[in-house]
Amino acid sequence: MIAHIDEIPYFGEHTQVTILCHACGWRQTDFIPAEGKKAGGWTLLLDDESTLRARVVRSSSCTVCIPELDLEVNPGSSATGYVSNVEGVLHRFKEIINMVERDGVAHLDIETGDERENTTHQLARLQSMLYTLNNTGTTEAPSISLVLLDPHGHSMILHPNAAERDLTDEELNRLPVGPDPAVFSKDDVNPST
Repeated sequence: MIAHIDEIPYFGEHTQVTILCHACGWRQTDFIPAEGKKAGGWTLLLDDESTLRARVVRSSSCTVCIPELDLEVNPGSSATGYVSNVEGVLHRFKEIINMVERDGVAHLDIETGDERENTTHQLARLQSMLYTLNNTGTTEAPSISLVLLDPHGHSMILHPNAAERDLTDEELNRLPVGPDPAVFSKDDVNPST
């Protein structure tokens, strides 16, 4: 386990905790603020280039959304936290869309009729999403919003126009909370590994 304490400007003191296994390569990273936080959400309208440079702290319990494109990434059992900027977060979305697009193109060769038409429609929608993401912050594409929803309150967007809010009870009941913290005991140690 590696712990690194750092001061993130305007966010305060945070501890980055990374737990890793050199034998199998398993790794989990999270960001924990020094102060206790309440569940919260952050929204930033991406309407010019300056918003793409806004700092983003995403904890392993955070759901990241772009509502206008109906995109949402929920934390899974191996979710990790990261510090990036908005452009980096959009890049992560683009990588996933490219992966799904490659898979769809591969299926076009074996599909016929309605299946092929449906896949073609979905591929066109993916291309539209990529166009919007590639041109966000310019006049070439409509403005979209980046939304962080964190039931633990450890995630934030650093920009003067970013809006913070409390999560509703409905959101708290719906949102996943990410991976369970790793718990180790001496009984878990296998001397043969």
